Amino acid sequence: MKYNRILLKLSGEALMGERQYGIDPVRLAEYAAEIKQIHDKGVQIAIVIGGGNIFRGLAGASNGMDRVQGDYMGMLATVINGMALQGALEDAGMQTRLQTALEIKAIAEPYIKRKAVRHLEKDRIVIFGAGTGNPYFTTDTAAVLRGVEINADVILKGTRVDGIYTADPEKDPSAVKYDTLTFSDVLAKGLNVMDTTAFTLSQENALPIIVFDMNKPGNLVKVCDGELVGTTVNV
Repeated sequence: MKYNRILLKLSGEALMGERQYGIDPVRLAEYAAEIKQIHDKGVQIAIVIGGGNIFRGLAGASNGMDRVQGDYMGMLATVINGMALQGALEDAGMQTRLQTALEIKAIAEPYIKRKAVRHLEKDRIVIFGAGTGNPYFTTDTAAVLRGVEINADVILKGTRVDGIYTADPEKDPSAVKYDTLTFSDVLAKGLNVMDTTAFTLSQENALPIIVFDMNKPGNLVKVCDGELVGTTVNV
């Protein structure tokens, strides 16, 4: 495998599968099977999941809800998703730990960087929930922050498209895919990879980002093995 330690970023919406809301057990099982393939090859895996399939703080704020309150609700949604993925991974035979930025002792460990790294060294999959623990920060930012803290080799952003395009490929059939980009390219072209805070943090720490289609079986293994099945953003 090209990468020894990865931070896998999944969107909450991805867990919906074919549903309109919530969590699809079939999709969870599919993701667990994909993750097991790289786990069995010795890759150390940390995961951050969004909460958009349950609640989005920004959406709540746009409808009159207090932004801070909404963001905390969104953080709790990511914990629910983390618990669901944890169950699926353990059903598939992997050891896991769920760590949260908000202290919820009954269901998860508090986030402690040294403990997280030790779990990874013991081949446990670590799921980071509750974002950064602060309002106004997205789970993209949480993913990059945790990736930097645990010295991940790469951020793997699993989406429903197979990379970064000149335009939205679901709306523009003439959109062209990029195989590789630099951080400067993304900024110059105004491409939407992650939110600005997350992207800047990744750039400042020279932590590469690979955007790929998580829903295509075998892609996660290929990405970890260095195959160009998505778009790589590097220095």
